[in-house]
This record gives sequence, C-alpha cells and structure tokens, in this order.
Amino acid sequence: MEIAINRKVYQQAQMYAQGQGLNLGSVIENFLVQLISKNSVKKETVTPDAVMSLLGAGDSVATDDLNGREAYYHYLEEKHR
Repeated sequence: MEIAINRKVYQQAQMYAQGQGLNLGSVIENFLVQLISKNSVKKETVTPDAVMSLLGAGDSVATDDLNGREAYYHYLEEKHR
C-alpha cells in the first residue's frame, strides 16, 4: 500500500509526531480511527446529572414544545402585562 503526500506536510507531521513521542504511522492511524468513528457512529446524547436533577422543576412543557419556546414566550407575556 502506498499513499502520496505532500513533502512539506509529511515533514511537519513527522516533527509533530516526534514532539509527541509517537511515530507518524500511529498518529495517522489514530486520526483515521477518530475520523471514521465520528462519521459512522452517532453519539448518544447524554444528559448531565445536573440537568437530570432539574427535571420536573417548574411548569410542565407541552410535548410538541420540547425546547420550551412557547412556554417561555407565554411566561414573558404574563410577566410583562
């Protein structure tokens, strides 16, 4: 297997790898693994514990208003009457 790469890019990448105490092959492999995993697997959204502790606080929001915009605008209308 052969890959063509710009000489200047190669030299800079080699210097980077040496500065990190790695060889260039492992740097490239790690980059490709990260690139592939970002594009092929969607990360599940994890709700932080702090947010989970707030669930149920305040007025409930309609299921069709999941981001709470309508509820917020209603709150503002009531506040500024």
